[in-house]
Amino acid sequence: MTKILLVEDIMDNAELVRKALSARDYQVVHALDAESGLRMALEHVPDLILLDLGLPDYDGQTLAGWLRAEPVLDSTPIVAVTAWPEETAKKMVESYGFDGYICKPILKVGEFLAKIDSYLKAR
Repeated sequence: MTKILLVEDIMDNAELVRKALSARDYQVVHALDAESGLRMALEHVPDLILLDLGLPDYDGQTLAGWLRAEPVLDSTPIVAVTAWPEETAKKMVESYGFDGYICKPILKVGEFLAKIDSYLKAR
């Protein structure tokens, strides 16, 4: 089963993502902050990491750096999931080693799932 780690501190956002991904039979592991996100990534070694940029303890860019430094996660795609403006998200992707980004709010679940599938296939 495909395992996806979601690092998201806003429960409504996390629940929407979890429901959409679970409907596709993806296993979703959820972390509320950067420290638990790193711990869970190392414990579960997910197939994909969805990472909010605005977390309560450390920002998503910092966590992305920590994740990229872990050899076991070397081939794991990291996708920013953010409400930041699209131009800012693009710059973050380029600067911090993300594989891509998905803008919030997620309004079209079908498009969201298609993006998830594309990141998993690129792995």
